[in-house]
Amino acid sequence: MDETYDVVVVGGGAAGLSGALALARARRSVLVIDAGTPRNAPAGHVHNYLAREGIAPADLLAAGRAEVTGYGGDVVTGRVTGAEPLGDPEEGGGFRVLFGDGSGPRSVGARRLLVTTGLVDELPDVPGLAERWGRDVLHCPYCHGWEVRDRAIGVLASSPLAAHQAQLFRQLSADVTLFLHQVPALSPEEREQMAARDVRLVEGEVVGLEVSDDRLTGIRLRPGEVIPVQALAVQPRFIARAEVLTSLGLLPSDMEMGGHVLGTYVAADPNWATAVPGVWVAGNVADLRAQVISAAAAGMNAAAAINADLIAEEVRHAVAAHRRRHEPVGVLVSDDRAAD
Repeated sequence: MDETYDVVVVGGGAAGLSGALALARARRSVLVIDAGTPRNAPAGHVHNYLAREGIAPADLLAAGRAEVTGYGGDVVTGRVTGAEPLGDPEEGGGFRVLFGDGSGPRSVGARRLLVTTGLVDELPDVPGLAERWGRDVLHCPYCHGWEVRDRAIGVLASSPLAAHQAQLFRQLSADVTLFLHQVPALSPEEREQMAARDVRLVEGEVVGLEVSDDRLTGIRLRPGEVIPVQALAVQPRFIARAEVLTSLGLLPSDMEMGGHVLGTYVAADPNWATAVPGVWVAGNVADLRAQVISAAAAGMNAAAAINADLIAEEVRHAVAAHRRRHEPVGVLVSDDRAAD
């Protein structure tokens, strides 16, 4: 192995860099390994991040890397291919982390792991969605809603949660159309709710997007009809990037809402510790709903838990060493009776 760190952070987004910053400030040796493929790369700006509102995602990450390295942390670009325990994890044996950085395969040691690899958005199978993802095709009203306020907003029904999503975007615009696409029919109650809020319903399969001058202008249905819209909300399937965790025996779980599987995540306790001793998670890999600011907060909280765990181990070792140094030395006592 090249080197051993107190903590290796896998993933250099908001969660990973926030955790690395807290650990570096706690005088821990920390390495961040980042593949350079953040989930929000297609987006133009980060929103709802207090005092950083509207910052470009790349600028936020660049500032975070500079802060981590400013406190002595290391940040490298590379893709982690797996991790394996060194000895008994219950005894703090640590891990070997395997990755490539362009110069070939490498490995480093880690006393603890913080995995913040995020998730992948699996979009509905409609031509053109991926090309406009993060621009005028979006999913979160809190991430992008203000930017499309008062526009003609379409909602593509790709899950049973579509009616709820339509009502969320109705808060932002009086011009909302729900494209029923391929989902089961709405319940009578949902149809009444749509009518009461003036949300239009369009039957028929969506087969493509209409784009003019690099702007979304409409939704094309299978018969060929085009319905004008300026933005389209979709419901992706959120899939945790869990390959590193899987290599350690941590399998993703399904996240359900309203009987529908939203995606997968890796389970953790309230301090973001996983079922494998020595391994923590933070951000979207463990919380599908986390936005940038809450992912950063989770990274900070996980880092504090990791530091506390390392301190507890160091205290145990120090106490054991202290006891060895101060064990009573055996004293030979003469026995006068032996001379009688």
